[in-house]
Amino acid sequence: MSADSVETKTNGGGTVGRAFRAAFPLTVPIAAGFLFLGCSYGLLMHAKGFAFLYPVCMAYFIFAGSMEFVTVNLLLSAFNPIAAFMLALMVNARHLFYGLSMLGKYKNMGWKKPYLIFAMCDESFAINSSAKIPEDVDRGWFMLFVNLLNRWYWIAGTALGWLVGGLLPISTHGIEFVLTALFLVIFLDQWMGTKGGLRPHMPALIGVLASAVCLALLGPDNFMIPSLISMLVLFVVLRPWLDELKTGDGGADDGGSGAKTNDEDRESHDNRDRDNVEVTA
Repeated sequence: MSADSVETKTNGGGTVGRAFRAAFPLTVPIAAGFLFLGCSYGLLMHAKGFAFLYPVCMAYFIFAGSMEFVTVNLLLSAFNPIAAFMLALMVNARHLFYGLSMLGKYKNMGWKKPYLIFAMCDESFAINSSAKIPEDVDRGWFMLFVNLLNRWYWIAGTALGWLVGGLLPISTHGIEFVLTALFLVIFLDQWMGTKGGLRPHMPALIGVLASAVCLALLGPDNFMIPSLISMLVLFVVLRPWLDELKTGDGGADDGGSGAKTNDEDRESHDNRDRDNVEVTA
């Protein structure tokens, strides 16, 4: 037995084993979310009458959570590949920026690079872009296991959801509202987590207003893509104004803090004067 093999075994099972043990704990919280959302997607596909292979294959090949929910209605509506392409592009356009920011990290990855690109989702990007990888852990294997585990959490959740949907003794009619509820909860969570009055909420209000106008003008069947495009154009055009609002909030906060500091200094000065008077007396 060579010295290299002995060292590999004594160091915890080799490069692959160390990378797996480093990546797995970071993906456990994501597993909880993906299994739940995947089950919701599987239930939705079962309620819409799709066979087991449909949601599993879509989870395996598409692997874009929100787009998979949207695809359900695309498969049930009239064939329109251009609309489907534009919708998929708008919904997943953020991955363009993910990919650009990960170019350096994916350099010299060899055969792992294509899979890292394909299987990158929001959660995998968050881990791989910010995790402090131990020095004795191979970076490529670590990121590969992060992507692989997160992807299979979603696939397993989807399969489980479809199977459970066939066993439920209750009607699943109306389960398609799960997508609307998902986006509504995300929107409300971001809204409630943003402090500072109405100004920080202006981007959200612009998005809601653009969607409402497109819905009123084009109807529920044709408003999705125009509303996404209009939001993109409005955000680009109004970006300087939105940046000024953000800066103004910061200046207001600083001004309020400065005023508070001045009041405290004045009060402290008055107290010292009062003490001096009392001592003199």
